[in-house]
Amino acid sequence: MAPPPNSDDPTGLNDAGLVARTGAGDNAQPLTISEISALLKRTVEDRFGFVRLRGELSGVKRAASGHFYCALKDEGAVIDGVMWKGNAARLNFRAEDGLEVIATGKLTTYPGRSKYQIVIDSLELAGEGALLALLEKTRARLAAEGLFAEGKKRRLPFLPQVIGVVTSPTGAVIRDILHRLADRFPTHVIVWPVLVQGNGAADQVAAAVRGFSALQPGGPVPRPDVVIVARGGGSIEDLWSFNEEAVVRAIAECTIPVISAVGHETDTTLADYAADRRAPTPTAAAEMAVPVRADLALTLADLGTRQRRCVYRPVELGRERLAARVRMLPRPENLLQPQAQRLDDLAERLRRGLGERSAKGRERLAGAAARLSPSLLTRSTAEARRRLDRAGLTAALVQRPARDAADRLARTRLIPALVERPLRERVDRLGALTRVMSQLHPEKPLERGYAIIRDTAGKALTTRTEAAAEPALVVQLRDGRLDVVPACAAPPPAAPTKPRPAAPKRSGPTQEDLFG
Repeated sequence: MAPPPNSDDPTGLNDAGLVARTGAGDNAQPLTISEISALLKRTVEDRFGFVRLRGELSGVKRAASGHFYCALKDEGAVIDGVMWKGNAARLNFRAEDGLEVIATGKLTTYPGRSKYQIVIDSLELAGEGALLALLEKTRARLAAEGLFAEGKKRRLPFLPQVIGVVTSPTGAVIRDILHRLADRFPTHVIVWPVLVQGNGAADQVAAAVRGFSALQPGGPVPRPDVVIVARGGGSIEDLWSFNEEAVVRAIAECTIPVISAVGHETDTTLADYAADRRAPTPTAAAEMAVPVRADLALTLADLGTRQRRCVYRPVELGRERLAARVRMLPRPENLLQPQAQRLDDLAERLRRGLGERSAKGRERLAGAAARLSPSLLTRSTAEARRRLDRAGLTAALVQRPARDAADRLARTRLIPALVERPLRERVDRLGALTRVMSQLHPEKPLERGYAIIRDTAGKALTTRTEAAAEPALVVQLRDGRLDVVPACAAPPPAAPTKPRPAAPKRSGPTQEDLFG
């Protein structure tokens, strides 16, 4: 039996009974957990349907589904945050722990954990200071990977044939680059159109750089020799696409030298660190890419002039030295006068010698002819006949020697003719030898452009080894002699040569044969 109700508590709420009871007039029905959670969710979402929160990111992570989870905190509180993958894909920066951001969205509850959280529609950095902090943090991380190392920087080609430009096709940047290239050195330009700011700009710039790098030489699209990544000036938010990691890595991995020309001279992006060269402006990038054609033409003309001077200078010096040495040489007629006088002397001696030899020959011939006179032969014959008679020889034996002696006497009359003929023949042979001697004279070839090399003592040299061993040489030419110094050092001594055999005696008649 149940105890009676408490008279002081007509509702029965404070009744400590074991079974819950509903008192008279009670309209507070008990709610389930799901019901109260739903009520709280509607209340929070209706009250805080649009909020902007400023705080520091913490516990940032991306799920495999693409959703983005984090926590926003300040000095005294923490609130969880979630960004669905559609909004997370549109983030303009890489969210990391420690960044101060402003999150825009609505508050809601998560009944599964009895927590409230913010569903983030957009996430922005809280001011330029936070943006610069993110930039510095990203720069330090990429520098630690070696993407900005100086050893990876490549030299730009001196005269590129094709230039690739990654920029917006409608801005003033591409017109400035083309105008500057036309003024300095007209070059074939390939423009890869991209967005230079806003959502998707970083992905387009990275794809353009990788596209140029993937081109093959000799393909339908010419492969650039240098790539210019260019954009005009703007705020740090406008240039933020060139601070994205995708762009930095694409520039660092590009196989073509890259010039970064983003913003004005005071603007600096991470693309400048990754590029091989940084240009303060797009116009300066065009000036870095190509030289000035007019300056190259002047340089080539100057080099050509210097080359001609270098070629002609030795010739002019040689002419001056040759003229100086020619002035030092004796006159040809002075060199020939002693030889001409000697020739006249030898010709006179030859004439006198021939006359004397002829006279002596005539005397010997006359003496021989006198000894062969008929009176002497007759006397000898008579004496011989008497000796034969005394010896008792018959007349027949005596008559035969007489007839022989008479024949010999007749032949002696032909002796002068027989002697004069060989003499004339030898005179003719002597004239022929004289002519041959003039042709075979060792100095005769000098008139045809040959030269004789002699040492200082006057000895003719016939080998290079002999010439190289002499400290000075004398070159005998047709019109005089020239002193020279050999230019090469003496080679190693050659093997000893066999002595040249003596020339055999000439079998023909000589002048000594003729004149004794």
